[in-house]
Amino acid sequence: MILPTIRYSLVASACLLGALPSLSPTPLQAQENYPDHRITLVVPFSPGGVADIAARVLSDRLQPLLGQAVIVENKPGADGDIGAGYVAAATPDGYTLLVGPTSTNAVNPILHTNLRFDARKDFVAIANLATVPNVLVLGPGKLKANSVTELIAELNRGDYTFASGGVGGSQHLAGELFKSMTHTKILHVPYKGGNAPMTDLLTGRVDMMFCNLPVCLPYIQRGDLKALGVTGKRRSPLLPNVPTIDEAGVPGYEVEGWFGLFAPTSTPPEIVTKLNKVTVDIMNAPKTKELLEQQGATPSQDNASQFGAYVQAEQQRWFKVIQDAQIKVE
Repeated sequence: MILPTIRYSLVASACLLGALPSLSPTPLQAQENYPDHRITLVVPFSPGGVADIAARVLSDRLQPLLGQAVIVENKPGADGDIGAGYVAAATPDGYTLLVGPTSTNAVNPILHTNLRFDARKDFVAIANLATVPNVLVLGPGKLKANSVTELIAELNRGDYTFASGGVGGSQHLAGELFKSMTHTKILHVPYKGGNAPMTDLLTGRVDMMFCNLPVCLPYIQRGDLKALGVTGKRRSPLLPNVPTIDEAGVPGYEVEGWFGLFAPTSTPPEIVTKLNKVTVDIMNAPKTKELLEQQGATPSQDNASQFGAYVQAEQQRWFKVIQDAQIKVE
């Protein structure tokens, strides 16, 4: 157990409702009694990814704190939009929540114009579970640079490619932002997830990648990939000798993937505040924090308003990058 168990007694409410069976709880009573039944955390991707892992860590630790079952339900499809749309249409009572990454809640609303919901309006931000940087790596191919500044010079002298797990993902957008800020030309080669991008990077079919740190780390440690820079605002404890791209020669460069907890718009503020408090406490508890850091992730301590402002800033930033790079979903 990471935190003390807290159980909320509903005995008095149960007695009252038993004496007055014809009355339904008022919205205020429902908020005071929250939660009084099962909570569902919807992950808009298949099991096994970082969002799914974060959701299951949160679920396991929320149950004893809230005194109710908290289950994880995977609803994959359409780049996460099926699961996100399901939560957007749910009753705003705090019992159906979304574990949404950067793509579903900041990028897809810009890239996908035919959605039946708008993530910029249909969700209220609760808490940022964790942020995860990417790392700029070179495969054993044509690029011979040993630093970011050397890479920029080399990119300006030839035709090179960078791989990603798909259009609009953090790997793709990290590359587009790098191109924009360094005034370089690199051909984007998108894949449909899986191991194909890494396979082609290791065999020299593509030249570079802004890889998710946990995925690339073993290859970097074995010397199969050369790490030139971390995309976050600070160095990773897993790669202490690798500078950030900002300090390596591209001032102001920063890209971090994030995984947040969201509820449908109009969820009562009291419920949002309560969920933020327990979620932040869970993700920053020593054992949870250690588990996250082993995966290259960092928990946040933002309150709901701060996280909401961060999501809005991310939406505005990626709108400009997508617009400038003329990125479209085929």
